Amino acid sequence: MARDTVDSTPIESVAELAATLEEGCKPEDQFRIGTEHEKFLFCEKQLSPIPYEGDNGIEAVLTGMEKLLGWDRIEDDGKIIGLADDRGGGAISIEPGGQFELSGAPLDSLHQTCREANQHLANVRKVAEPLGVGFLGIGMTPTWARADVPRMPKSRYDIMTNYMPKVGSLGLDMMYRTATIQVNLDFASEADMVKKMRVGLALQPIATSIFANSPFTEGKPNGFKSFRAQIWTDTDGDRTGDMPFAFEDGFGFERYVEWAIDVPMYFVKRGATYYDVTGTTFRQFMNGALEGKVPDATPSLGDWNNHLSTLFPDVRLKKYIEMRGADGGPWRRICALPALWVGLLYDDGVLDQAYELIKDWTAEERANLRSSVPKTALQTPFRNGTILDVARDVLALSQEGLKRRNRLSDGDLDERVHLAPIEEGLASGMCPADVLLQRYNGSWGGDVTQVFRDYAY
Repeated sequence: MARDTVDSTPIESVAELAATLEEGCKPEDQFRIGTEHEKFLFCEKQLSPIPYEGDNGIEAVLTGMEKLLGWDRIEDDGKIIGLADDRGGGAISIEPGGQFELSGAPLDSLHQTCREANQHLANVRKVAEPLGVGFLGIGMTPTWARADVPRMPKSRYDIMTNYMPKVGSLGLDMMYRTATIQVNLDFASEADMVKKMRVGLALQPIATSIFANSPFTEGKPNGFKSFRAQIWTDTDGDRTGDMPFAFEDGFGFERYVEWAIDVPMYFVKRGATYYDVTGTTFRQFMNGALEGKVPDATPSLGDWNNHLSTLFPDVRLKKYIEMRGADGGPWRRICALPALWVGLLYDDGVLDQAYELIKDWTAEERANLRSSVPKTALQTPFRNGTILDVARDVLALSQEGLKRRNRLSDGDLDERVHLAPIEEGLASGMCPADVLLQRYNGSWGGDVTQVFRDYAY
């Protein structure tokens, strides 16, 4: 999230909160695609993380991007922490360990998404290359210890850093050593939202397997294909997971709110100040628990939106739906991830077929997939086959959905062209982590630092 909000509109009831989510409903011809991707910045000489300050630090990169783009500066306690394009809707932000994130504008087609990503790449290269800074697309830092990673000057991250060890053993690794590609998608109605949430939650382990790309920790294989996904299983059980309640009768906007308000909060923001309120749920906040502890203790719409941004289920609901299961990866996969989900969710007929595919999966099967795919990815057994078999079926559905959308590029190609990296991987039966491990055991000669040579942007 690029910017925490300060909307002071008071809120008093679950129904009001549900109504804020329902405001996301829109006609299908207004559906858009918002793609987010994170990447690690590194010093090209030492292959080390770069600090926030200094001539070749993250502050310098952000300042250079500000001058190049003319976007509005976002600050925290006087320090630049991001940029926002208030005209186009995009933003640049930094994650806790300096991961550099583009939150893309809401766009009509995947062709536009790729143009946006390519323009962003050209811009950051123009700024970063003179500084000796490179960019790496992968799911987890492959060589750096957590202690090597600098902390960014964002107040909310200080609060989260203090809280994470209390609720899980890997939360700090999630914050400081992982990166992702996500896509944000729209819904037409509550019923449409429910179907998309269920398909997204059930198929998130399949997306995790397809994009698994974090097999190294501190210079050695870690025994996983997606250690990033494993990290999420031991981060904070209150705010993460596959949300089994989403598959129960009666699930809708209010049920999601009922879950969300019982999750402990991180902070309340008043003006430019962040108040640590960890341990207090949003429901308790609504019932007056913070009276006398923070200025103006009446919950507001800004408080609610900020709280929503601190929930981390595999699929997150706001005024749109966020698909959160994929590792960061090579540049071509930045477009492949949104292509997969747009093909599945933006054609009603294909969405119905995807729902038919998953509707008889049991809660136990879904939970087992979530716990198994971090280690075995596409080779994970499922029913009478493997996840690779399911992934190939899912890819075929996505291809059909994109074909029906018929959004053509300047070269008269439809959006299926953006699925090419997934097609190649599933044809070989290998996820990106399999390729990395093959190189590690082959041409790299056991030297993980070669990933910076082969996978840097």
